Order: sequence, then C-alpha cells, then structure tokens
Amino acid sequence: MIIDSHQHVCWHQRNTEDLVADMDANGIDTAWLLTWEIPLDDPMPAPAIVYNPVHRRPDGTHPGLVLSDVVEACRRYPQRFVAGYCPDPLAGDAPGYLEAAYRMHRVRVCGEWKFRVLIDDPRCLNLFRKAGELRMPVVLHLDVPFLPDAQGRGLYQQQWYGGTVENLERALKACPQTNFISHAPGVWREISGDADREPEQYPGGPLVPGGRLHRMLDEHGNLYADLSAGSCLTALKRDGKHAREFLIRFADKLLFGRDYYGHKLQEFLQSLDLPENVQRKLYGENAIKLLAQK
Repeated sequence: MIIDSHQHVCWHQRNTEDLVADMDANGIDTAWLLTWEIPLDDPMPAPAIVYNPVHRRPDGTHPGLVLSDVVEACRRYPQRFVAGYCPDPLAGDAPGYLEAAYRMHRVRVCGEWKFRVLIDDPRCLNLFRKAGELRMPVVLHLDVPFLPDAQGRGLYQQQWYGGTVENLERALKACPQTNFISHAPGVWREISGDADREPEQYPGGPLVPGGRLHRMLDEHGNLYADLSAGSCLTALKRDGKHAREFLIRFADKLLFGRDYYGHKLQEFLQSLDLPENVQRKLYGENAIKLLAQK
C-alpha cells in the first residue's frame, strides 16, 4: 500500500478526478488531503492560477485550499482520501473549529499548518494541544524568516512560515501529547550542518556534518517528517549515500508524501535500493500508525 501523506485537491488546474487519475497512474492507494487557509490580510502567496476559482473573493483575493473542497472529495471518494484541516490559529476559536471538523466531517489530520506566525505562539500551542487531545497528527510547514547573505546578514524572507527550528523545538516540548509531521524548506535545510550560513531557500551542494534535523528526530519522540515537495527531494539528492542512510536510520519517523503530482520522489526512492521493511514504513505503515493512535 502507498499512502500520500501530503496532498491537496482542486489546485494547480486539476480537479478531484484529475487527482484520482494521477494517484492511479502512480500506484497510490490513499492520500491525505490538507487545507491551507490564507487569511484576509495576507497576500496570495502563489499566482491566482494555482487556486480554485470557485472560491475567489469579490476583491480578487483567495482563501486558499479550503475545507469544503476536501469534504466534497472525501464524500465522493471515501476509500481514497483522508480529510485534513487546519484553521487559522489567529482567527476566532481555532481549537473549537478543529474539533467541530473532527466530529462533523471526520477530519483526522490537522494540516496543513502554514501561517505567518511563530509555531510556539500560545494561540498555536492551544490548537496543537487540541489536535493531540483528538489524536490528530499536525502537518507543519516551516520556512525560516531570514536567510543569510554572503556578508552574514539576515535577509528577510517575505514568504516565511513558523519561524526557526528553535521555535519548532519549543512547540514539541510544550505539546508532548501531539505528533508533529514537519515539512518544507525550513525543515529540510537542517539536514546539513551549514543551515545557518546557507543563503538559498532550497540548498544544494555537498552536505556538511552536524545537521540539526538528525538530532531533533532522535531526541523528540513526537517529531516526524514527510518527504514531500522539492524541499525534501532536493535535500536528499545532495548526497545519495547519505539519503539512503538517513532514510534507513529514521525509517520509523518519515512518511511518503508528494504535495503535488507525478512520481519523481518514487523514482528517487527506488534508485536507493531500500530494504523492504523500510519501504513499507515510508510508503504506508507510519501513516497508518499515526492515524491509529486512538
């Protein structure tokens, strides 16, 4: 079984049927469908062509990847999708909305958390604690606020989400009953020990020993990571030998995910000749285990 633990519906000009066809073409049995709420005062972080035009606001802005599309997709294909939802932690009673979605719409994943607020903000922690109470894993998007330049200065990154891994570690400690699945450039840059000096959002080139991601996965029992998007694939491709060792070492803490379409990640994983038991964990067993913790 292959579970895509990081997926979206009705975006990038593809509807629900297109997503199902893509899953069939790539041998994927089930996908977790995640939302991405874009607050009213937040500029659209991607071109309008990426979003579902049905939800366009009168002023031309867009609410993002919305719960209603997830609910409808799960209603039509209940055997293929698992519903995810993450309300804006700064807008109203976010824990209450999450619990309502859990009970009314069978939402089982809190995600995607992708907001321009620090992960360890008290309002976020309240939401994460509710997710832990409901045994819902939280899928986090992390993008650091600053990237260093050649002179060692911190250059502000407009599209930042969550803060740094220090903020993430504080959230992990504050919410020990909540399982977090980390994702995105702010996480995968930490596979290398030079993350604080690396000016690129998606670093390439040789790895430097001492990446903080290794230590964090070792030390925090409630931290996981998904392999989705270009951020992870770029990080793994920096050193194929290290990628194989990393995937084997942390096989219990990693989940297959795409965050898009196609089979680039599957092709790369196949090239590593991973042991069968590791493949089973990455492709589905870990995702099933996280959702089974009731």
